[in-house]
Amino acid sequence: MPDTSTPPAPAIRRQVSPLELFFDLVFVFAVSQLAHHLVEHLTWRGAAETGVLLIAVFGTWAFTSFEATLLDIDRPRTRFTVITVMGLGLFMNAAISRAFAGNAWMFVVPLLIIMVGVQALAAFTGPSPAFRRHYQRGLVWTAGSAPLWVVGATQSPEPRLWWWGAAALIDVTGTWLAHPLPGRVFRSAHVAFDAEHMLERLRLFLILILGETVLTIGRTLAGVPLDVATFLAFVGVFTALVSLWAVYFGGGEDVVAVHVAHTTDPIRAVRYGINTTYCALAALVAVAVASEQLIGHPRDGGSVSLALTLFGGTVLYLASQAWYYRVTTRRAWVERLVACGACVLAALACPWLPSLVSLALLDVILVVTAVVLSGVHRRLATALTGTVA
Repeated sequence: MPDTSTPPAPAIRRQVSPLELFFDLVFVFAVSQLAHHLVEHLTWRGAAETGVLLIAVFGTWAFTSFEATLLDIDRPRTRFTVITVMGLGLFMNAAISRAFAGNAWMFVVPLLIIMVGVQALAAFTGPSPAFRRHYQRGLVWTAGSAPLWVVGATQSPEPRLWWWGAAALIDVTGTWLAHPLPGRVFRSAHVAFDAEHMLERLRLFLILILGETVLTIGRTLAGVPLDVATFLAFVGVFTALVSLWAVYFGGGEDVVAVHVAHTTDPIRAVRYGINTTYCALAALVAVAVASEQLIGHPRDGGSVSLALTLFGGTVLYLASQAWYYRVTTRRAWVERLVACGACVLAALACPWLPSLVSLALLDVILVVTAVVLSGVHRRLATALTGTVA
């Protein structure tokens, strides 16, 4: 039967704690490792490996951050859990470059300890029977993926990708669907949860990921000769990155805040936010790789790899946000899809254009999109506020 029990009234809205931000830095480091892995293996297989590792890495962040919100980061037990996951996560993320080449156990062992440990803690100490049963179902899903992670670690790199790919697919599907089992569905409507806190965690994490992309640009620029072409590439990449920031943070976060503050299903809004962040993280890894290519080799002609990383990453970033706005507010999504269409057209031409021309096309698309969306977000936030007033 579906879960229908309701926990006690929600606690006072909490601010994001310094420990939570400290925790995030471990996973920002993972983004740089993922981008480096993709740069070193810029092939379809390398992209698949990066995707599998990204699902595992962000899944551990999402599980732990959700539980810290649920169980209150100010509780000693929760703080101890977060610090423990930080240490395990740092070890796991440092092994990203060797996950498909060297000692796979350095990646898999901390991953499984985090996945099982975090969910087990919530399964026995959650604030309500509904939450405890939800995490118990999560453990069932993990029991399905864990053997695949273990078997994959025993294999050579070629078959390992298939075993780990299957495990990652189970994990991400469980997250997207809220770990359902036959006859057991988590009914989250009207369930008390500090959704504003968790969405603030996602918002700050996205800023940190954008910041890591800035660091990638800086590191690349510091290691190449500075001439006119390099300077133009830097200006173009920086413009694109600021525009990606503005596409969401140019009023979009206000729309999300108003929606979450008045929704009857805050947990679903958080789940949608987590699902969107999976895609945004993958998109920014791709954009970081393209940025390194552009600044490192600004005079090169276009290529399929540049089209996929530069424009493909941007399309994934915009499309995932379009989906989020479509399923939550029903607005501010068409403009993003129009921008996706423009990026697809530019990507088709990218292999035959100089790389700086492709970058300029992307800048035009993103700047126009950011300007349009700033007005759309402002009107939408006003309309939502008026509707719920």
